[in-house]
Amino acid sequence: MKRLLGVALAAQVLAGCAANGPPKSPGSASVANYPIKPSTPIAPAIVQKPVLVAPGTTALSNGVVSGPAVASLKIDKVAASRALKAFQLSCPALLRRSDYSGLTTNADWTAVCAAATTWDGAQAVRFFTDNFETVQVGAGTSYATGYYEPEIAGSRTPAPGYPVPIYSRPPDEVDVDLGLFSDRLVGKKITGRVVGTGLVPYFTRSEIEDGALAGKGLELAYAADPVEFFFLQIQGSGRLKLPDGTTMQIAYGGQNGRDYTGIGELMHQRGLVVPGQLSMQGIMTYLRAHPDEGRAIMRENKSWVFFREISGDGPIGALGIAVTGQGSVAADPAFVPLGAPVFLSMDRADATGLWIAQDTGGAIKGANRFDTFWGAGDQARVIAGGMSARGTAFIMLPKGVLARLLMGSATGGGTTP
Repeated sequence: MKRLLGVALAAQVLAGCAANGPPKSPGSASVANYPIKPSTPIAPAIVQKPVLVAPGTTALSNGVVSGPAVASLKIDKVAASRALKAFQLSCPALLRRSDYSGLTTNADWTAVCAAATTWDGAQAVRFFTDNFETVQVGAGTSYATGYYEPEIAGSRTPAPGYPVPIYSRPPDEVDVDLGLFSDRLVGKKITGRVVGTGLVPYFTRSEIEDGALAGKGLELAYAADPVEFFFLQIQGSGRLKLPDGTTMQIAYGGQNGRDYTGIGELMHQRGLVVPGQLSMQGIMTYLRAHPDEGRAIMRENKSWVFFREISGDGPIGALGIAVTGQGSVAADPAFVPLGAPVFLSMDRADATGLWIAQDTGGAIKGANRFDTFWGAGDQARVIAGGMSARGTAFIMLPKGVLARLLMGSATGGGTTP
């Protein structure tokens, strides 16, 4: 009953906002029309015995142990076919990309990527069973949220009702690879701008909204709704529904280097939303109902995302390829080799299963933290907006890698036998 009442109240709030506000995208209405998808809690299918490890900055330093046999995971055939296609797309990156997790080398993926080209979707379960083994990083305790490809109202040019500039990456933004200066900082970077002879932090969300980049020719497009655009930035890519009915596809083009702050947790700490409202839908409803306070809350997240226009399949993940709805997850590359399969054994059936780590996220940090991708459309928005799953994660590595890692532990490596 509370859930139905919450949906009804959200619908009234959004209807009131739409009456006098800017044009709303189809996605705005879906906040009211589509409640969070109910999900019956389940017991995680597989839970490894917790192990005591010292927290580390990479998967290797955090310690890894052998996980369950892939054949015991009961991988869904449809999910396996989807994952195989995603893995095949990931292979070129796996063969050339540095693995900051410390778990694999490029050579570890050579044979399995070559084998992947000879398998089709009908044999996908056997492909993963024959070619992979699982490892658990640390205690394996996992938390998964969800993201999707939003579609919001926008315009390529300035127009009444489209007040929110969408910026491309500024040319004065500088990325510094700290690993070039110290081996202890490999995989870490900072972003800023040069002032005089020094590097200073780049503009915050507040400074950008107040016009720090205005008039510099960086306006890629304009959004109708600041709340919708805020969440599009969190998703990292999306589509703009233009006034003529066409769409413009935009993808992640950079970030201002400021730390990401999850406003949901802030709002919860301040008693603004209760646990049942800690979803994208519940947060958006509050922000719309309290526009001045909502604007100030959003500004507490100093992170700002820049965009670029793309065409073709999308959105584009951290590997430079399109991510797959219900098949891709974002992960922290310090703890998961990007491109590797991951099996999540969670307390939600829709999050449980086989995924491919093809993306990263500003809030996706640490061991066994994942963000599941659900594609585009209202249903994807509903699932992603309410996704919160807990359980155990198992990274799938080419067979033979674990033996090498365990051998390294005998000489001072970070693995746990």
